[in-house]
Amino acid sequence: MSGATLATARIGVVTFPGTLDDRDAARAVRLAGGEAVSLWHADADLHGVDAVVLPGGFSYGDYLRAGAISRFAPVMESIVDAAAGGMPVLGICNGFQVLTEAHLLPGSMVKNDHLHFICREQVLVVENADTAWTRDYTAGQRITIPLKNQDGQFVADDRTLDELEAEGRVVFRYDGWNPNGSRRGIAGITNAAGNVVGLMPHPEHAVEAGFGPANEAGPRAGTDGLGFFTSVLGALVSA
Repeated sequence: MSGATLATARIGVVTFPGTLDDRDAARAVRLAGGEAVSLWHADADLHGVDAVVLPGGFSYGDYLRAGAISRFAPVMESIVDAAAGGMPVLGICNGFQVLTEAHLLPGSMVKNDHLHFICREQVLVVENADTAWTRDYTAGQRITIPLKNQDGQFVADDRTLDELEAEGRVVFRYDGWNPNGSRRGIAGITNAAGNVVGLMPHPEHAVEAGFGPANEAGPRAGTDGLGFFTSVLGALVSA
């Protein structure tokens, strides 16, 4: 996309049966300055998008396991191939679950350790600011975005966890209380190339001043999630 402008960057937002946050994700893309393109789960055509967001919800009702059925949707076959070629892909909440089921990211998501659905404003620490989706943040920065899940506990064996830590692939960690029991407080991870990122909290719900959670910039500042979307647009324009 060398020479492109922000307005010409096309970000696909996938809708599965049971997706809840696709419109929010599309709005976040538009607020960041890009063009949001709707992608339907049963359509393998990515319609020329430059990046993809897998939004939150309960795809296919979370039957079998969260994200397990979505992994076999025609659109996912195309996304897996595109991600292997370097296309930026972001999985939010259920989207993160889909990415692990599709083996684009390691580990798995299981029920919260307290076995309850949780909805709260969550502080995260940015661990990796070098991915396509985090380049507008700084390492060590604390951001506040909403968290809402019932299958939000990230689990992996110790070897995988050690590998993620050693390679700098932990992107976000929960600050303070661990809300779902995720191993080592991990809230989000990336693949080795840094183009695929998954996290449980919802940046698309914190993109407009006065409507998102409070942060360190002041009460109800509410824009801590916008950096995900400006980051990927900047990455695409500079590619």
